[in-house]
Amino acid sequence: MKHLAMLAAAAALCGSAQAQHGSSASNMALLGHNDLQARSAYQPLVHAQGSRWIAYVGHHGGAAVNPLNGQREDNGTSVIDVTDPRKPRYLAHIPGEPGQGESGGAQMVRVCNGRDLPKGDPAKVYLLRSYGNSAHEVWDVTVPGKPERVSVVVDKLKGTHKNWWECDSGTAYLVSGLPDWRTRRMTQVFDLSDPAKPVLVRNFGLVGQEPGSSGPAPTELHGPISTGPKGNRVYFGYGTNKAGVLQIVDRQKLLAGPHEPTAANLLAPQVGRLDLPAFNGAHTTLPVLGMELPEFAKDKGGARRDFVVVVNEQILNECLEPRQMVFMVDITDEKVPFSVATFNVPESSGGFCARGGRFGAHSSNENQPPMYARKYVFVSWFNAGVRAIDIRDPYHPREAGYYIPATTTNTDKRCVKTDGGERCKVAIQTNNVDVDDRGYLYIVDRANTGMHILEFGAK
Repeated sequence: MKHLAMLAAAAALCGSAQAQHGSSASNMALLGHNDLQARSAYQPLVHAQGSRWIAYVGHHGGAAVNPLNGQREDNGTSVIDVTDPRKPRYLAHIPGEPGQGESGGAQMVRVCNGRDLPKGDPAKVYLLRSYGNSAHEVWDVTVPGKPERVSVVVDKLKGTHKNWWECDSGTAYLVSGLPDWRTRRMTQVFDLSDPAKPVLVRNFGLVGQEPGSSGPAPTELHGPISTGPKGNRVYFGYGTNKAGVLQIVDRQKLLAGPHEPTAANLLAPQVGRLDLPAFNGAHTTLPVLGMELPEFAKDKGGARRDFVVVVNEQILNECLEPRQMVFMVDITDEKVPFSVATFNVPESSGGFCARGGRFGAHSSNENQPPMYARKYVFVSWFNAGVRAIDIRDPYHPREAGYYIPATTTNTDKRCVKTDGGERCKVAIQTNNVDVDDRGYLYIVDRANTGMHILEFGAK
């Protein structure tokens, strides 16, 4: 009885924190787990290095003890050997910027082999990461357990976020915040073909974000995805949970055109643009191109179509804002993109608004290996885990599986303000997802629960 009384008292101090939840799944199975030293995680990226598969995980701000050296370190980048997905092995932690949450850590990661970069050392592997909100760095991770910094690409920034790095050309699209720009996040294009010698190509953003402009500035950049020199397109997503923008840009015009950030020069490489409603953002803009649609096979024209999967990001806990979802956007005619379908997880399927934390979409996988390309996308859904979406009929996307991890003793609480103070609940917060070329899924948790490695039973 004394033990129960102590538990009740602890719950009261925590603002009525709720009991832990077990895992649940459909058409997905858990293979392995690593607690990531109980650090809040943002972006996982899995990279083949010789005969090994290495996961690089970017973290939000915070600090924890690194058991590898016994030192308390600011959250940064975790390096994990996932060659055997059932036995992931933690190799190294690269400390990040001091701070808490979005204001510290090293959230973003991209990796290129030196042999793929035009001027890279062919014997090396390079990691591009953000350093809190103040800088972008390149690290040598050829020996994953012994990373060494190569260069600081740019520093003295006021914001960073989800970059993109073309390994074949070396062009990097860095989400940055420059002091004279009218937004916290815009694009800096750098030539990182030689990671030791970064070269600025240009600064870019939406018209109204540039220095010296007037009127309300458009919503800030969240991240780009490039199809490289062959595809010649860059897909930019602006906004998180409101006033989202999908911008389609001609890559060659972006790189070669006049670079002075005037309104005319910023608009010149734009091919198409879609403005979302005031209550939906554009966190991830994933191009899914060249889809052959059997329904239209007998029609004259139109059987092959292009799409962008636009994923919004839920921000507030316990459904205290409009639901953020997934939009299927037809861009076959790039000049006039339009949404043709949405995907949503029904709240009633798990009582998710009452579970605590965020409930809604966040981010999709970006790597599209052949077994999933043009068939499935995987979207993190915070307290509803990760959802597999069958997009083979993009006009009627449907759920094909899900996995919601169990909370653990590491899982942090999430709180909302109430008239009496605050209400806190312990909840899974699946943040981002990656898929490796073997087909394994990797999801990481914002609430310190670690990384889960999954197997999807495609059907």
